[in-house]
Amino acid sequence: MSKKYLLAIDAGTGSGRAVIFDELGNQISMSQVEWTHANEVGVEGSMNFDCETNWKLLCGCIKGAISKAYINSNDILALSSSSMREGIVLYDTGGREIWAVANVDSRAGAEVVWLKQNYPNLEAEVYAKSGQTFALSALPRLLWVKNNRPKIYEKISKISMISDWILYKLCGELVSEPSNAGTAGIFNLKSRAWDGDIASRVGLKNDIFPPCKESGEIIGEVGIAAAEQTGLSIGTKVVLGGGDVQIGCAGLGLIKEGDSAVLGGSFWQQIVNVKSSLPPSDMSIRLNPHTANGLYQAEAISFFTGLVMRWFRDAFCDSEKIAAKARNIDTYSLLEEMAQSVPVGSYGVVPIFSDTMKYGKWYHAAPSFINLSIDATKCNKAVLFRALEENAAIVSAINLDNIERFSGVKANSIIFAAGASKGFLWPEILASATKKEVKIPIVKEATSLGCAIYAGVAVGLYSDIDEACKSVVRMERVVEPNIPNSTIYDEMKNKWSEIYKRELSLVDDGLTTSMWKAPGI
Repeated sequence: MSKKYLLAIDAGTGSGRAVIFDELGNQISMSQVEWTHANEVGVEGSMNFDCETNWKLLCGCIKGAISKAYINSNDILALSSSSMREGIVLYDTGGREIWAVANVDSRAGAEVVWLKQNYPNLEAEVYAKSGQTFALSALPRLLWVKNNRPKIYEKISKISMISDWILYKLCGELVSEPSNAGTAGIFNLKSRAWDGDIASRVGLKNDIFPPCKESGEIIGEVGIAAAEQTGLSIGTKVVLGGGDVQIGCAGLGLIKEGDSAVLGGSFWQQIVNVKSSLPPSDMSIRLNPHTANGLYQAEAISFFTGLVMRWFRDAFCDSEKIAAKARNIDTYSLLEEMAQSVPVGSYGVVPIFSDTMKYGKWYHAAPSFINLSIDATKCNKAVLFRALEENAAIVSAINLDNIERFSGVKANSIIFAAGASKGFLWPEILASATKKEVKIPIVKEATSLGCAIYAGVAVGLYSDIDEACKSVVRMERVVEPNIPNSTIYDEMKNKWSEIYKRELSLVDDGLTTSMWKAPGI
């Protein structure tokens, strides 16, 4: 009997990928392509998602993963998908994509202002129902389409999240699930379903929402056209996946109340699993449906953390790229080697990029480094790189403190996953900054493993999600906090917080440009 496999397809902010796993959760192959999301000409804050181009890229990734695995596509039992959350796709009555945006599209500033002026209590009411503010929700974006692209609006028959769109392309069935649909904000946390009444309140169509089922349900099979495009076999089972963070947590075994994680990708998410479907009254953090066991997740987000690292690498580190290639190692690994010799605190250099999570009024200061020196031994690429890693950990630590105050759960350990966890230095910094034991999983692509787990449960490889996690999730190492370093990071947290407030005031005064603002701010 031939060995059987599971396929995960993930449309992230910075890249698309396809990953193949065996029945034991071992990663067999991966094919990945970096992508960007273009601004629409003349539309400030826009971040389009090009369905036609990106589908071709994902098809190439699927073909590439199958080729690299040296397997017969008939041996792929099932597949599932994940994507950046908040990104939406609109369809006409023929099921054709007519408009799509990626996750942090912020074009709908005027619509948010209009909503707040005409419905002053609506955002708080929607937040109490959905755990989402207007910052990234679909509500103001749909209003933008209605106001600015009326011909497109009139054609809208259905809306979905990007992970739903991937599966729709493969099997022809358009179905949503709570973990990603919940981030659209037109959703009811308690019933775990779309909420058309929220749309009706502001004069939007209320009949455009697809059925909402739970992650792990089989919704169809790979069709003839999709098989030709991807190299998959006709009839391969297509299984509902989830939003990247929530399904990634399943891929880390975080399926119980109180489990905690930091996911270090293009954005960093700090999460704690909770049972309550009632978000905090101050709108400080977001509350999302988990994919597992009817749970929810209290979540904070650090903006563009991984993308800032990519910018730093590409803008300043050409010689390191060449040196890393000669040694056949990743450029980030070389930069960590260089940064390891830099003292804790990075000679006082303070990076200003993402703020901590303030979901009700969410914007960031202008990207900058503060307290630079003209001493080349104390201000160079290694120093700046370490400062960026320390800053990411400090922002995560503050966000986790805020979540713990809301949830009442103080976790003694966190699982650190996604691209950032591949380093040897960053986990050490994170452990000391948070004062928590940091566990590093063997499979770093937790989102993809989560997809594979749900696909495996759906076709009977595992009896349920609990058994699946016990079978396939394994830790590579554990990093303990360095207490003397923790003391230094506590001081840095306080200093950074004060400096960031003053940097935000420069944005408020119109003297600098925010790295990102939620629409309507």
